[in-house]
Amino acid sequence: DVSLTLSPIRDQHGRIVGASKIARDISDRKQVEARMQLLSREVDHRAKNLLTAVQAVVQLTKADTVHGLKQAIEGRIRALSNAHSLLAQSRWAGAELRRLVTEELSPFSPEGTLRAYINGPDVLLAPDLAQSIAIVLHELITNAAKYGALSGPMGRVRIEWWGTEDGKLVLRWTETDGPPVRVPSRQGFGTRVIDQVIRVQLKGESRFDWRSEGLLCEIKVQL
Repeated sequence: DVSLTLSPIRDQHGRIVGASKIARDISDRKQVEARMQLLSREVDHRAKNLLTAVQAVVQLTKADTVHGLKQAIEGRIRALSNAHSLLAQSRWAGAELRRLVTEELSPFSPEGTLRAYINGPDVLLAPDLAQSIAIVLHELITNAAKYGALSGPMGRVRIEWWGTEDGKLVLRWTETDGPPVRVPSRQGFGTRVIDQVIRVQLKGESRFDWRSEGLLCEIKVQL
């Protein structure tokens, strides 16, 4: 890209006898402008996606009291905020699954404790997938803190993931050493949220196994 400036050259009688031409290389300026336009469109797109996710969180959230509703919404939006921070650090290239899991579990597994076992290969989640997985992890952790392994001092959770040959991600959540588990008589709000996110939004699969020694949840989504 160049910027051209043309100026007439006149003789002593004022007649145009030639022209001078100056060409300036403006490639860098044009590249900066293109990057700014791309960034502007990306910010607009991400903002709309985030607002859509927040709207879905509000619609899916129910509680018996106003205070309970407020706490549930705050927790789910905080999970989205954590995912958003990780995505911003990578300039929205994606979020590392391991960091996402670690961030969500950090209040229940401070450094030096062994309450959580995390194992899996390095996986970079696309922005939309990262936000959805953050909500799923939040629901599993919240349920474990209220009723499961994280509700007592000896409980442990195990989070593992791996990729499949057909390009899918499998994430398995396992709880042990918590209070005895009973199969719920109806689907809870957290389970309903996970099912909605995985099956409806991501077109994936989710499985819950209410074992007496602790909940096992496995999800499978397309990377």
